Amino acid sequence: MTERSLQTRLVHGGKQPAYEGGQAVNPPIVRASTVCFDSVAEQQGFRARRETDRLFTYGARGTPTNFALEDVVSELEGAYRTRLFPTGLAAVGMALLAYLKPGDHVLMADGVYEPVRHLAHSFLAPYNIGCTFFAADGSDVADKFQANTRMVYAECPGSLLYEMCDVPELARQAHAHGALLACDNTWGSGVHYRPLALGADVSIMAATKYLSGHSDVMMGCVATTQAAWAPLNERCDAFGMTVSPDDAYLVLRGTRTLAARLQMHEQHGLEVAHWLMARSEVASVFHPALPHHPGHALWQRDATGSNGLLSFELHPRYDKAAAIRLIDALKLFGIGASWGGYESLVTLCNVKAARSVAKWEGRGEIIRLHIGLESPEDLMDDLRQAMAAMV
Repeated sequence: MTERSLQTRLVHGGKQPAYEGGQAVNPPIVRASTVCFDSVAEQQGFRARRETDRLFTYGARGTPTNFALEDVVSELEGAYRTRLFPTGLAAVGMALLAYLKPGDHVLMADGVYEPVRHLAHSFLAPYNIGCTFFAADGSDVADKFQANTRMVYAECPGSLLYEMCDVPELARQAHAHGALLACDNTWGSGVHYRPLALGADVSIMAATKYLSGHSDVMMGCVATTQAAWAPLNERCDAFGMTVSPDDAYLVLRGTRTLAARLQMHEQHGLEVAHWLMARSEVASVFHPALPHHPGHALWQRDATGSNGLLSFELHPRYDKAAAIRLIDALKLFGIGASWGGYESLVTLCNVKAARSVAKWEGRGEIIRLHIGLESPEDLMDDLRQAMAAMV
């Protein structure tokens, strides 16, 4: 055979580089859209199995890098299988799409991440999927089931105020009505909280947060029991849902230090929380690991730890302008709405807009902190000087 031209050799060379040696600690990044096979029979055989088996057949269905992260999330969650999504909110949206159809009804906790509330109004309602909000602690859910309720959607602890709900009881009631229980588990991250082990069918996380841990990638994931898997898997394939293998690699790398980072976040967060409780400027501190927290007993029963998130209520003598002065005066806290990275963050909360069941009248301004990996003493010094700016 004559020697092939340089153009041809450039296209076909280097696809399977030979090397001797060991194995990389982390799986390599596999970037691919097209996947080739040795024969038509092999291609058709893989395609015939890909609705049930996880196979490398086309980039839109994931690459080995994506599959490696899916396996880690499934391990964290105690799940049958996991799918990945471009953002946490995309993961929520696909979970709703997978299990609900026009004419169905979903019960949604009052403490959900605020964009999920927007999704209920902007997407579910126009498509004739009913949505009723129940108290963030689940105390009134029994009275709100309808004949067409197909899902109970909870976030435990709830966003902003960290209300705990009784997930095993929610699961019991949902299943008794023929409904699934889906839980946002971003707070627990599979390390400190495992909804599937408590009876939930679907667990959703924003991998953007603690799984990544470095504030440099967006991603969401949905993990399910075996019984709940098929509708999610089918809907994801139908919509071509996947993520970049480069992003999957970043999150996978972040999971290697997840447990160690969470220990530091928890330690630092509790130090700051106790310091805030002693301040005259502060009316209350919201953190489920604190004994006075309304959901503390449930946290003790169902969780194995906490993290760096907490919120505090300013004394009512301080108005919104004072709260803004405090935030603007902080030097070590970035003003940002996200959390879960190594850095400390602060944001002003609007609980009235984020709740429809619970009323937030006559209460002080709420400030949410994410306590990062900086020295707690430095963070407390920063908060002290910033509180002086409120006067």
